[in-house]
Amino acid sequence: MDLIAKIKNNQRLNLEEGVALYELDLLTLGALADEIRKKKFGKKSYFNINRHINPTNVCADICKFCAYSATRKNPNPYAMSHDEIVSIAKKSYENGAKEVHIVSAHNPNVGIDWYMGSFKKIKESLPNLHIKALTAAEIDFLSRHYGYSYDEIIDMMIENGVDSMPGGGAEIFDEKVREYLCKGKVSSAGWLEIHKKWHERGRQSNATMLFGHIESKANRIDHILRLRDLQDITGGFNAFIPLVYQKENNFLKVKEYPTGQEILKTYAISRILLDNIAHIKAYWATSTINLALIAQEFGCDDLDGTIEKEAIQSAAGAKSGNGMKIDDFIGLIKNAGFIPVERDSLYYELRVYS
Repeated sequence: MDLIAKIKNNQRLNLEEGVALYELDLLTLGALADEIRKKKFGKKSYFNINRHINPTNVCADICKFCAYSATRKNPNPYAMSHDEIVSIAKKSYENGAKEVHIVSAHNPNVGIDWYMGSFKKIKESLPNLHIKALTAAEIDFLSRHYGYSYDEIIDMMIENGVDSMPGGGAEIFDEKVREYLCKGKVSSAGWLEIHKKWHERGRQSNATMLFGHIESKANRIDHILRLRDLQDITGGFNAFIPLVYQKENNFLKVKEYPTGQEILKTYAISRILLDNIAHIKAYWATSTINLALIAQEFGCDDLDGTIEKEAIQSAAGAKSGNGMKIDDFIGLIKNAGFIPVERDSLYYELRVYS
């Protein structure tokens, strides 16, 4: 049976078949992914009102693709106080934010109470604000540096008010690629183990893949299929987010950057292969808003959110530093022919802008 027939018959593809999808022409691949998307969500396009907070850029790990860390290209090290972090969260909440997305560098100088205390103080001040915080890479760092097990760190997170986990730190699961990209950072097995443990506590998370650098197409498909395998076991992933590598101000020196067509193909393939993860997010901060809107016709149903402020992707060249105003966001989605749907962090619909 050929690939298209298998997809239309809802049959799962293996690694070799997943790689072969890249050989299909863009519009064929897009039509297949769009059909899956429409069956799940029609013309709805999800977003949330959120604020990204990046509390420190001092990092013990060295990743070649990073432009944010003060130990690499960024000359201005900082670590926010708890009062600063809470003040940002309060202002964002007053502006309508339903979620704070808190990720940062692996700072060896501030202590584990600095990390956990910020969550606790936000939750005490703003009990209705959803806290999405700590990537698996951060959890692994805290475990290694402070001598706690993954389970102990995860239990601390829950005790201090963390509601869900972001998907960062996954990069590419192939260990040879990781050895070059981010040696010393959490392993692929460790990343998957941490999310499994989080899911086993009845909590939900996202998953990411950083692509468009030195990885092969087979590396991408392997990564996606490992996520599919874990989702079969736990069912805890809300969304998959293919992150487009940002090429400025880092040490990776990638010469062949993916075309818009290849980015759209990767979104579409993600939708086709991940039959058990509900949402595929075109994170506009890495893809650009224009390509993210087009991606809604290539299997994606989510654009992330208004962001308000963001430091990590923008340090590497993304145009997301000051987020996007909600009226502009809604207008762009409508003009692209989709129905904007404000969601909460776990994808419950809050408002449909029909």
